Parts: sequence; structure tokens; C-alpha cells
Amino acid sequence: MKLQFQSDLAYQLRAIDSVVQIFNGQPVRQSNFTVFYGEDAGMIQTDLGIGNRLDLTADEVLKNVQQVQMRNGLPKSETLDGMNFTIEMETGTGKTYVYLRTIYELNKKYGFTKFVVVVPSVAIREGVYKSLQMTEQHFHELYDRQPLEYFIYDSEKLDRVRSFATATAIQVMIINIDAFRKSFEDPKKEDKANVIHRPNDRLNGYRPIEFIQQTNPIVIIDEPQSVDTTPKSKEAIESLQPMCTLRYSATHVDKYNMIYRLDAVDAYNEKLVKKIEVMSIRSEPSFNVPYIKLLEVRERKAKVELDVNKNGKVKRTAKTVKYGDDLYDISGKRDIYRNYRIEQIDWAEGNESIEVNGNILKIGEALGEIDDDTIKRYQIHKTIEEHLDKELRLNPRGIKVLSLFFIDKVANYRDYDKDGNPVKGKYAVMFEEEYRKLIQKPKYRALFNDIDVDIDVKKIHNGYFAQDKKGKLKDTKGNTQADTDVYSLIMKDKERLLSFVEPLRFIFSHSALREGWDNPNVFQICTLKDSGGTYVSRRQEIGRGLRLAVNQNGERVSDYNVNTLTVMANESYEEFVAKLQSELEEETSVTFGKIEKHAFAGLVYEEAETEEPVPLGYERSEELYAYLKSHDYINDKDKATSTLKEELANYQINIPEAFKPWQPVILKELKRITESLPIRDASNKKHVKLNKEVINSEAFLELWDKIKYKTVYSIDFDSKELIQNSIRSIQKMKKIDKIRIISRKDAISSIDRVTGLQTVVVGEGFENYVTVQQPLPDVITELQNRTNLTRKTIVRILTGCKRLGDFQNNPQKFIEEITKIIQKEMKLILRDGIKYYKMDDDYYAVELFQNEELLAYLNDNAVESTKSPYDHVIYDSDIEARFAKRFESDEHVKVYVKLPDWFKIDTPIGSYNPDWAAVINKDEEEKLYFVLETKGTDIEEFLRPTELAKIEFARKHFEAIDTDVRFEGPENDVSEFLLRVSGK
Repeated sequence: MKLQFQSDLAYQLRAIDSVVQIFNGQPVRQSNFTVFYGEDAGMIQTDLGIGNRLDLTADEVLKNVQQVQMRNGLPKSETLDGMNFTIEMETGTGKTYVYLRTIYELNKKYGFTKFVVVVPSVAIREGVYKSLQMTEQHFHELYDRQPLEYFIYDSEKLDRVRSFATATAIQVMIINIDAFRKSFEDPKKEDKANVIHRPNDRLNGYRPIEFIQQTNPIVIIDEPQSVDTTPKSKEAIESLQPMCTLRYSATHVDKYNMIYRLDAVDAYNEKLVKKIEVMSIRSEPSFNVPYIKLLEVRERKAKVELDVNKNGKVKRTAKTVKYGDDLYDISGKRDIYRNYRIEQIDWAEGNESIEVNGNILKIGEALGEIDDDTIKRYQIHKTIEEHLDKELRLNPRGIKVLSLFFIDKVANYRDYDKDGNPVKGKYAVMFEEEYRKLIQKPKYRALFNDIDVDIDVKKIHNGYFAQDKKGKLKDTKGNTQADTDVYSLIMKDKERLLSFVEPLRFIFSHSALREGWDNPNVFQICTLKDSGGTYVSRRQEIGRGLRLAVNQNGERVSDYNVNTLTVMANESYEEFVAKLQSELEEETSVTFGKIEKHAFAGLVYEEAETEEPVPLGYERSEELYAYLKSHDYINDKDKATSTLKEELANYQINIPEAFKPWQPVILKELKRITESLPIRDASNKKHVKLNKEVINSEAFLELWDKIKYKTVYSIDFDSKELIQNSIRSIQKMKKIDKIRIISRKDAISSIDRVTGLQTVVVGEGFENYVTVQQPLPDVITELQNRTNLTRKTIVRILTGCKRLGDFQNNPQKFIEEITKIIQKEMKLILRDGIKYYKMDDDYYAVELFQNEELLAYLNDNAVESTKSPYDHVIYDSDIEARFAKRFESDEHVKVYVKLPDWFKIDTPIGSYNPDWAAVINKDEEEKLYFVLETKGTDIEEFLRPTELAKIEFARKHFEAIDTDVRFEGPENDVSEFLLRVSGK
């Protein structure tokens, strides 16, 4: 099985383009992927090889960075302060794919060839190497088989470093920070320095790092928060003498010049990763037996947890005790603690314990609580049960389900007897016992046809652990040579684990091995923590299973009903969500509810006449921020107020007239900022069932018979008309001037202690035109690639417009402007020339509703229903929730349906899925049939052009099927809609 990669994910392309645009103005490589070098190709000959060449000044790069930051709504860098650039991408969204593809794009556009990927650990190093192997064929197809050579730096294979420096093909070296951060400047410590810093005879006396330095490499730091957080590490990165440094992570500590951000909230809300549900597994306090848990021991005193009575209420509370203390008094005189005394405290290191009524308690141990192993067993049981339930749903769709257990001690899974023979640890025993019990249930019988369960149970679970030299499994910290071997095994097995041919489905791993690897088909994660064991943060837990699942063809599955990650938490749902949110705020740039001055800078609307995007910009963003603050929408800590949240919920917020064109995107951005993490409570999960009375009712069947038909479309595309319209528009285009120099004279008008120097412009003008010697690109091929028109059509447009003189003045600007004009004219012809035709023998059968497997989270994303095909309507937004509730309660609505994802209308710009269909009575006599689209606005000019275009194509679709169905939308007020159509 081979994983398939998608090349058209918009958020990944935005991240790649954000880096490419930093170097806007750098001489463009003149020939795609031809092997030559020179100043124009972004390459330069050095004494030791060939290096990257950057022709831009720091000021030019800063200007580009600010443009990128404005488009992406990020804080503006006032100074560059080094060539460090930050790209933030949430775990599971393809960070490694993005920076590997960025390498190809930088080479394609500018000719850069030398790249160094710096990683913090063995795990990530092996992961990057595996990613390069897996994407090799994919990138070959995308980039015309452009050669790219990659290797892991090895101090015993230094000839590879020389090849890196001298080769003309793209070079990627992967290196661990530990390989070059020791004693690289002090010759007295040369024997302790990394090999990379020592002179080497095989390299003619040069130090290996000198070869790297002379390539002027683009350095990519994977997880910089673990790479260069110390002065020594920062110095080591600088010793590479990079042309620039690109920093990729979900959790940055230092945010140098951030140019792209896809944070956790965006990733979850845009459905780029699995949705998360939490199954809480813990023992509830009964307060009926004396509960005592030892938390901490110090000299002559200890901290214990007791059930304490205070003001008539019993609450589990930590108390400090000393020798002889009576727990009856400390508990607030609760009778169940009568005669319980602290009889001994041992604070000797390794023996920390207390004695209570003859019971010895070590740290983490408790009296009066459900046994810790009983809780662990139940965690394992629920993980297996959830796993099997998902297999019932997903196996028929070719999706293999994996579950991951993190444990703190290898011996708890695999131990050794006195003769050194491996034996099962307690978790392995628990797993096999609980698995055998569960598979006896009749509902799971279909999963085990023709399978010998006794043999199968031994094959379905296994552990990935480091080994010692004798082959025994052992606990490690994740950074030893033994770990290197197990990481290699995990990475090699990554694709095999996704195949049904491989029986392994339950993976046990040491919690130290939590970083640097994941698997897209991990659907359950369970951490079995011993007291005082290795801490695995909630963010680390979920990070191993966030990627969207893949099927047996290696294709990503985008169906969000499939992509649910279940976390087995030994704390309450509320505690898990609160602590995860807290971790996100500590580790990332996310601050829930915080509105910053720059937050709206990147928001755009498309000007109707020119179809040009108009950004709000930094200045207007600050004005809007000031308005919101002055109207009690933002408090003194820059947090959203309850007033803002209430008005957003009702779409009633007042926006000044000057910002009206941006209103929909402003409201959307405010809602995004004020939302919390969309994590579901698995205890409220319910399988949605068919409403057979509704789906078999005459009213619903009549509705379905009217809307079920599919259509095909044709486009009457007149190339002559396109050529003529394009020529006319190009002839009206503003003149494109030659590149010129602008001179400006400023004078100091005042000096103030507060504001500093104040200047005034006293003169400005254009100097003589500057003739730039530049090779002219192949304009026909460039326009062909950008518009997908034939060469013949492009030639007729260019020769007919008689504007080729502008091309000679500024080729790049000419190509960009001509592309915009041609694409605009193509859209107009497309919109007017499309025709839909009904297909009488091809339609969506009503039986498809029976195949739908839906999960609702009560009181979270579902409305109970008696009028739709299911007993619950699942909604995606507040507006949809309002429509569903009103449809349920309104007597004029007879039946309705939230149209399923598979109900699609084909359009030239992608398939379209309308929101609702409904039967509504008018004046108690006439039945009206509607399909409608709900949006955050009912004003069409506020919609994105693609949204508006799809709605228009949908109108033509329903006109073509001609079944008296009215297509309405965009609608955002259910009361207004019903009042208008039902004649009330």
C-alpha cells in the first residue's frame, strides 16, 4: 500500500506561497528545471561548490514579508531583524509535506538548490527521511521529474557533505541539532567538538561545516521550540551561515517574522484534522468509606487527600499531616475517619510512605478507592469496544482502524522471567482478557468470520519499544541509539500498518516515544499512566491521531463522519477540555477570545467591477479595533465581551458604514476568534436512527421525487468571443511603464522628546527611465500555463491587442495583468454559456438514507426531530440550528431534510451541496416545495464569488429538472423566510 498525496489543498498552497512570496522580485528562473546555473538562476559558484544566491536587499525582503503578513492577517514586522521566518501549522495538517514542496517551488521559481533540514530528535529525523521517500514519486509527477537528492548527515560519511556542496541538483541534508552544536569555535576543545567542526584530511583539511557554509543554504527548522531554545543552539544554527531560516511548528516559542498561521482552532473548524471526542473514565467519589491517598512526603510531614466536611458539604481535599494526627479531626469530624491516625512517616529517598491504621501507603497509593488496575482495565475495555464499533462502520469502506496505548513502563506490557524469557505484562494480560470477552458479543460476529480468535488475539496487538544489546525491551527517554532502531521500525511500518493484510491493530508504545510519529488511521488513544510516571500532555496525546484517515488505496478520506479521534481520559470531560485549552494557550499563539489590532488586516472583499481583492489593511484594522473597544465589544485585556458574543450569536453586531464591504468576513473572523475548541463529550454520543414514519410518508416521498434528479451541464464556449472580449479589455488596460527610479527629498521639521524626529516631504519626482538588461520570458507558454487556453488562442489575443510594447517594459507585470483580464473574460463567458440538462434515468434513490451512519452529540450539534428522515438533525452552525428548531416547531412546515453530503450538484467550479429541502403549506391549501441555502448573510454582494457562482448554477440545475421546486437563498433569517413563502 502506498499513501496518495493531494496536491490541491488550499491551506497548504497558501503556506507554500507565503514563503515563495518573501523573495518576490528575485530574478525568476528562466527555464523550468533545466540544469544550468548562473546569477539569474539563484545560484553562485563558490570556492567549495555551488551556493544559493539572493539578490534582494533586506528592505525589499521586509516589504515582501509585510505584504504576506497583511494577506494572512498577521502582526506586521516593523524590522526584519535577521532572515528568520515563522510558519505555524497545527499537528496533522501536513507540515512536512508543505516544507518539502516549498523546496521544489523555491527551486522552480528562483533556482535555489541547497537546503538543510535541522531536527531536534531521532524520531523527527526518521520521520522526515520517510516523508521524502513517500513523496518522491508524487513530487516527480508534479515537478517534471526534477532531480532532488536527500540524505541524513552521518559523521562517518563526510564525502556526502562534499557532494552536497558541489552538486547542481536540489540537495536536502537532514541533520540533528546534536550533530553540530558542540564546541565549534574553541580549538582547545577540538577533541570534544562534533566531527562536523573538525578539520578533515579526506576533505583537504577543510572542516565539513565549511562546505555547508559556502552553499549559503536555506535552513528549515522542524520543531524549533525543541531545536534552538538555548544560546548554544542558536549559535549552532548561525554557524551554518544560512541565506534564511524557515521555522515550522505548531508550538513556536520565538515567533520571528510570522508569515503563515494555521492554528489548532482553525484546523479543527475547517475540518482539516479529525474531530475530537473525550471518553471520561474515572471512579466517582462515594464519600461512604474512609478515603486516604498519599500525594507527597517531606521531612516529618506528608500531604494526603481526604474527603473533608466543610459547611455541611463533603469535598475531596488535600491536607498536610504529621505524625500522630487524627484524621477524624482533619476531615471535619466525619465518623468514618474515627480512629484513623498517622502512625508513621518515612521520608527516606525511595521509601517515601506513611502508615495509617497498619496500612502502608506509598506515593500515589490510596485506601477507599477503586483499585488503580481496575480503572486501567476499564480504560482498555472501553478502548477495545470503541475500536470494534468503528471497525463495524469503517471496514466496509476500506478503512483500517488502529488504536494506540501509551504506557510508562515497558514491563507493564512485556516482562521477563528469571531465565530471561519474555512474558506478558499486566496490560497485555488485561488486553487479551477484555478483547476475548468483547468479541463474544453477537454484534461483532461479522468481524471475525473465518478467523481463529485464539491465534488472532496474539497478532492484533504489539509493542514498539527500544531494546538493549541482548534484545530485551527497556524503558528509554527517546534519544538513545536503541530508540533510533525502534523509530526506524515504526517509520518503515507506517504504510504496512494501514493495510488489512497486516493483522496488527492495537499498538502499545512507551510514552517517551510520543514525538515525531503518528498514523492517519489512529482512531483511539489511551494513556495508561502510573503515578509519578512520564507526563504526556493532552496535546501530545491527540497529536498522534489527528491526521485524516486513509483507505486501502492510500487516499485521504474527507468524510467528517469518519474522522473522529476518541481520547480515553482518566479525568472528566470538562477537566480535559479546560486543560487542553490551557495547554494550547501556553504552547501556541492561540489566546481564546483575544482580539488584536492586526486581526482584520488580511480580510478582503472582491470589488465587483474589477474583480480585484481589496484588503482591509493594517490601518483600517486598527480603526475597527478602536471602534469595537469603544463600543464595549472588547475589554481592557483585549478579550471579547459578553455583549459581542451575544450580538454575534444573533448576527446583530453594528459595523460602521466604512467597513460594510468587509462585513461578512469581519463577522466570520470575530466568530472564529471567540469560539472555543469544538471537542465533543463521548458520553453524549448517540447513533442517529431513521424516522421510518417520515421517510415513508407521502409528503416526504413527493418532495424527494421532485429534487432527486441529477443533471449534466454543457458550456457553450465561443473562443472567438473570448478573443475579441479579451483584446478589447487589454486595449483599455493602463499603460505598463518601464522600471524606473523614484527620488524623494525629506527635511526634518521638528525634534520632540516624545515623538522623536518628525519629517516632511519637500520634493519628489521620477528620474530618467532605467533600462534593465533582462531576458524576456516565453510569454505564450506562461499565459498558457496560467489560463489553460491553447497556444493558438493566446497568440491571437497577444497579436490583436497591440500592447506587446508593455511586455518589453515590464514582462512580469504584463503577464500578471493579461492573466487577470483573460480569466475575468473566461468567467463571464462561462457564467452565461452554461446549460443544465435533466437525466431522467440517473437520480439519488431515497434508499441511500438507510446507508447513512451518523453520530450526534446531544445538546451540542443536534436537534431532536419528528419531521425529518432521522430522529436527530445534525447541524454545522448556529444559523443551521435556528432553521432546524424553527422547522420542527412551525406548523406550516410539513417535512424537511438537511440534505446529506452525498446530495451534490455538479458545477464547473466544483460540486455543490445545498443545505435544506422542505415542504411548506401556504394558506392551508397549496403545498410549496423548496430547496434552500443558508448563509451568514442574505446580501448577495457579501458572499464570496465562488459561493455566489455555485448558488447561481444551482438555480439553473433546478430550472432544468422542472419539477416545481423553488430554489431560495442565500437565507439567514428563518422567520423572514417562512413569513415570505407561507403567506402568514
